[in-house]
Amino acid sequence: MTATSTRPPRAKKEAPPVIAPTLTKTLALDAGNYELKYWDGLGNPKAIRSMRFQLPKGRDPVRYSDSSPLVELPNGLRFHFGTQAYKYRRQQQTVIENKVDLAKLHLYACVEPGAIVDDVCQMSLNLFVSTPEPEKHRDAIKSQLLGIHEFKRNDTQFQITVEKVEVEREGLGSYRCAQRMGIIHETGYTIVIDIGGGTWLSRLIDAEGEVIDENVMDRGGAYELATAISFDKRLTNVLGTTADPGVIMDGFRHDHAYADTGQSWKEWLEEYLDPWYKNIFRTVKSQYTPFMPRVTRFLITGGSSHLIADRLQGFKLFAVMPEPQFANVRGLFPGDTQLCMTTN
Repeated sequence: MTATSTRPPRAKKEAPPVIAPTLTKTLALDAGNYELKYWDGLGNPKAIRSMRFQLPKGRDPVRYSDSSPLVELPNGLRFHFGTQAYKYRRQQQTVIENKVDLAKLHLYACVEPGAIVDDVCQMSLNLFVSTPEPEKHRDAIKSQLLGIHEFKRNDTQFQITVEKVEVEREGLGSYRCAQRMGIIHETGYTIVIDIGGGTWLSRLIDAEGEVIDENVMDRGGAYELATAISFDKRLTNVLGTTADPGVIMDGFRHDHAYADTGQSWKEWLEEYLDPWYKNIFRTVKSQYTPFMPRVTRFLITGGSSHLIADRLQGFKLFAVMPEPQFANVRGLFPGDTQLCMTTN
């Protein structure tokens, strides 16, 4: 008789769970006083209006989107960014705050989701950011951004690890972008004038790309121009109330109209625009007088440079960057062969 084994069959080994690799993403971030610009190297850069509203716990948010995101922190604080913030009372404008202190919040607003596993978007980030004075603010920016972050953006749970943060001078990205486009001469000096929402700055750069001298103005950008216009009775009398400089700054991009009121300062803009931009150029000329004979290019860039672009046409020394509000963030993105101007 043949013996029959009563030992139970050997259980099949279960395959170990497949763990999806964490996505590593590179992001260039230019957190301006008027707009937060960001780019992952694909398509075109995107922008979010540098305005936010902190929602009380009992308040439902208005509609949110990638261009006007809702950010929620682990402690329950919620912030609605972008143009939708206008729909609340007492929204906050970055232009009148210290944007260095807001570096973490600005990052959360600009990180769009990738692959989502178990209802969580996980990724590692290499960040390339700019600030007007990197030597002064580099440590503060890095301490905020490096490490692990958990937050919600538009109801999507994020867990990101910032592995690397490179902090560069604001305006140098525009210079590199202009080089790639053939706008910068191979010899002589270039003066980069970056006119932003809250500030403006200038850099004197030699043919090797080294910054020889620079000047950063804490104020004097388009917000100063908007503030001056906001007090003009030709606007306030027809509005019947005070004018918001932030709304005027939006009007600089939309035919100089005050939101949807139908009121405009276009007919008398020159009275304010002329002294504003001429003061910028007088300051630049005064600072760089000894170098002027060797200057071969004035590169005008920044989100507010469109205000004076038509006044510089026909002057061979001057060049205004195409899409100037995105020039810096395009140039921040790493890669020698990366094209500064792309189309979808």
